[in-house]
Amino acid sequence: MKKVLYILNLLFFSLLSSQRPKENLKGLDEEINTIVKDYKAVGLSVAIVKDDKVMYSKGFGYRDYENKLPVTPNTLFGIGSNTKSFTSALIGMLEDEKKLSVQDKPSKYIPYLTFPTDRMNNLITIEDLLEHRSGLGSIDGTYIFFPATKRIDLMQKLPFLKENAEPKNSWRYSNFGYLMLGTIAEQLNHKSWEELIKEKIFIPLKMNNSNTSVDEMIKQKDFSYPYGIYQKNIEKVLFQKPYNDKPGAGINSSAADMANWIRLWLNYGTFENQVVLSKKYATDAMSTKTMIDGVPPVTSDQKTFLSGHGYGWFTQILKGHYKVWHSGGVSGFSSAVFLFPAEKFGLVVLSNQHNSDIASTIGNMITIRMLGLDNNKPYSYGMEVNDIIKPEKNISTSVNENKKPTHDLEAYCGEYSNKGYGTFIISKEKNNLYITFPAFKFILVHQQYDLFSSKLTEEVPQQMNPDFDFSFTLDDKGNVNGANMGIQGGTLFKKIK
Repeated sequence: MKKVLYILNLLFFSLLSSQRPKENLKGLDEEINTIVKDYKAVGLSVAIVKDDKVMYSKGFGYRDYENKLPVTPNTLFGIGSNTKSFTSALIGMLEDEKKLSVQDKPSKYIPYLTFPTDRMNNLITIEDLLEHRSGLGSIDGTYIFFPATKRIDLMQKLPFLKENAEPKNSWRYSNFGYLMLGTIAEQLNHKSWEELIKEKIFIPLKMNNSNTSVDEMIKQKDFSYPYGIYQKNIEKVLFQKPYNDKPGAGINSSAADMANWIRLWLNYGTFENQVVLSKKYATDAMSTKTMIDGVPPVTSDQKTFLSGHGYGWFTQILKGHYKVWHSGGVSGFSSAVFLFPAEKFGLVVLSNQHNSDIASTIGNMITIRMLGLDNNKPYSYGMEVNDIIKPEKNISTSVNENKKPTHDLEAYCGEYSNKGYGTFIISKEKNNLYITFPAFKFILVHQQYDLFSSKLTEEVPQQMNPDFDFSFTLDDKGNVNGANMGIQGGTLFKKIK
C-alpha cells in the first residue's frame, strides 16, 4: 500500500512540475506583443527549452516589414556575438581530441604570432582568449577598416597594436581574441572556420537552417531583413557581412535551430544521446572563470551585481539562480540566449531591431515567469533603443574661418599608413577632403586648425560609428607628416606619399 501511495505521489508531483512552467507562461503572447509594440520592433522569434524539450517556439511580427511577411520559429536572423559560444565549442572539441590544451599559448598553433609586449607573449594562453583576459580589448578597427584576405594574415598586425588592459589580471571584451580562436581551429583542422561550424555543430545538432553567410541566408525562403529606428520611424538597414570576424559574429540562425544549441549546453555537451562536446569542457565553459567589475550593490534589492565570464559565456547570479548567457548585435539584428543549468531551462530571443535591448528585455521577462518570480504581475522594464546611424543630409564642409587649417587642403592629401592597421588615402574632390579606407570612404569635415572629423556620405552597415577625429601632425619644417586617428586611444598613421 505504501509503495502504491509513493508511486501516486511521485506521479502527482511529476505532473504538477510539468504543468507549472506552462502555467507560468499564461498570457506570454500578449505580453510579448505589448513589448514589441512598445519598442516599435518589426519582428522577433522566441524558443524556450525545459527538461530537454522545446516547450514554446513562436514568431512575432514581420521578417519583411514592407511585404508584411511573418516571422516563424524557422526565420533566420543574424545572431551576432552569440556566435562566440560556437567558436568556444570548436576549441573544446579540439581539446577533447587532445589536439590542444587551453593552457597552451596561441603561438604554438599560429606561426610567427607575436603580441605587442613581452609580458603578453609570456602570459597569454588560449584560455585567456576564451575568457577575454588577454589584454587585447577592442582593436576591431584593424579588421573593420582594413580587412585581410585571410584571417591568419591579421596576426601579422598584432606586434604593432597597443594592449588595452593588463593581460591575465583584467577583463576586457575582445572580438579579435575570438578571431584568433577561429584561426587556431582552422590551423589545427586544415579547414575553414565556416566548414568546421557546419561539420562539427550544425549537422550533429540538426541545425539545418543555420549558416555562416549573409549571401547564403538571403537565398533561403524564410529569413529576416535587418531594421532599426530613426527618429521614431522604422527603417531598413544594410546587412553586415562579417568577414575576418566571423568567429565572433558570423552565424545566422533561427529560434528553432538555437533551441537545439540550448539543449546541447543544458545537457553538458550531449545532444539526443550523442556526445558532441565533453562534459568537462561544457562545465568549464559555463563556469565563472573570471569576475567582471565586481562592485557592491547600489540598492538593497539589487541581486545581479556578481557577473563573470567562462569560455564564450557570461555568468551571473540572478535572484539566487545561476545564469549563463550572452547577447549579440549585428547590423539590423539583436539576440539573447539565457541558460539556467540547475533548472534545465533555457531560452533564445532573436530580433530584427538594431541598437536595441528588446531581446534581453523579453528574455528577462520570460526568465522571471519561468522561475516563478513574477508574482503574477507584468514585467517592468526600462527600454533602450538608439537611432541608427545615417548620412547627414546637409554636411557643412566649410573651413572654420576663426581657426583655419595651417595648410591648404592639398597639403593634407596623400597616403597614410600604420603597420598595426593598414593604409588609407586622403584626396581632394571639389574643395572637400575625403578619406578612403580599403572598406569605406568618408568625407573629412574641418573642426579647428589641423583637426578634422570623418562623416558619412552614403549608407553603411550599422557595425560602427564612423565619426572619428583626425588630428594632423607636422614635421620640424612645418610639413604635414602624419594623422592621429581617434581609434584605440589615438593611433598615428604616418604619411608615406
